[in-house]
Amino acid sequence: MFNSICTFPLPSDLLAQAIHPNSPLLALGLASGHVQIVRLPALPPDSSPESRAEASSTNGHGRVETTWRTRRHKAGCRSLAFTLDGSRLFSAGADGIVKVATTETGEVTGKIAIPSDRDLDGISDSPNLLHVLSPQTLLLATDNSAVHIYDLRTDSTIQGAKPQQTHHPHDDYISSLTALSPSETSTSSFSRQWFSTGDSTVAVTDVRKGIVFQGENLGEELLSGTAIGNRFIAGGEKGAVRMWEGGIKGLMGGINKKTAIQRGESLDVMCQMWEDSPGEDVIAVGLGDGSVKIVQLGAKRINVLDSVKHDEVEGVVTLGLEPGGRMISGGGSTVKIWEKETADDLDEEADVADSDRDDGRNGTESADSRSDSTEEEERRPKRKKRKRNKGKTKGGTNHIMAFKGMD
Repeated sequence: MFNSICTFPLPSDLLAQAIHPNSPLLALGLASGHVQIVRLPALPPDSSPESRAEASSTNGHGRVETTWRTRRHKAGCRSLAFTLDGSRLFSAGADGIVKVATTETGEVTGKIAIPSDRDLDGISDSPNLLHVLSPQTLLLATDNSAVHIYDLRTDSTIQGAKPQQTHHPHDDYISSLTALSPSETSTSSFSRQWFSTGDSTVAVTDVRKGIVFQGENLGEELLSGTAIGNRFIAGGEKGAVRMWEGGIKGLMGGINKKTAIQRGESLDVMCQMWEDSPGEDVIAVGLGDGSVKIVQLGAKRINVLDSVKHDEVEGVVTLGLEPGGRMISGGGSTVKIWEKETADDLDEEADVADSDRDDGRNGTESADSRSDSTEEEERRPKRKKRKRNKGKTKGGTNHIMAFKGMD
């Protein structure tokens, strides 16, 4: 279903990524405290291999380039978030500082220190997640289970700003935040509520009403989550996906479907992909073993449609779908960009399979000939695997790389 078209090496382990809402820009936060933005090639409307090759030769969009890179934090950059219009980028570091910078140049326009948590006797805290809920609201989740709400209308630069509200929807650090769709009665097109996972519970919080729902202990640590329409999804440390249907009322009912994706492997991150058909949503799930599972959420069953490997050793820590439809996974010191297989890709694989079957039926070659052929095949990668590895970084630079079909 997906082919890796590019592998992007990083000088330090990746901790966070953010995908620009409108442009082919990817922000990366590293364990060294660096933040950088890379520009991906803009795909033409016709995204066939032929049109991509033509775009490469005519407009120079065949390479990924770093637009800017800086040591933004004194310790690791743990979270990143673009504003909804993409003009600014928020970053949160393990140094206890949140900064906002212009997307185009990376120039810092404001910063705040993470407040000590009064509800926890003034214990110092570290930022864990950032989420821009609306043009007016920034959410900041911390290791000590706090969610600080900042009003960007007071000062869009957040210089020295203090949170308007603070909530504790969980007892431990918050692992995911997902904005819920605005209600039908909403006078704006922006959400006021969000779904979160943390420790072994799920919760829903409202900007105005505070905590709307806090779930019971589910008996395992929840590491990832998302919300799609009236569905809430959470991934656990033991390899199972849980799904609640029926919106907040269904969540309050406590009945969830639980399906093992890969037993014993943590489901560390997930993101929404697309809708196959009404009631058939598809998500991507990044696992601790370095694999990414493409999972279909059906009305009756939860099915794994495909599995790809980001890394043989490092787990997947970031995952997202960019506006051009390419999936981006990150973990360890690499970022991979994946492209959904086209009809031509599937036809090529079918031709390879047919050729293999024809070779198996051909009994005219000698035993020595078959032995020589087998030895040659063992010395070189199989055709399909060679195709998946195509498009890795060429040359000696870490800041420019070539895409498949865009040389």
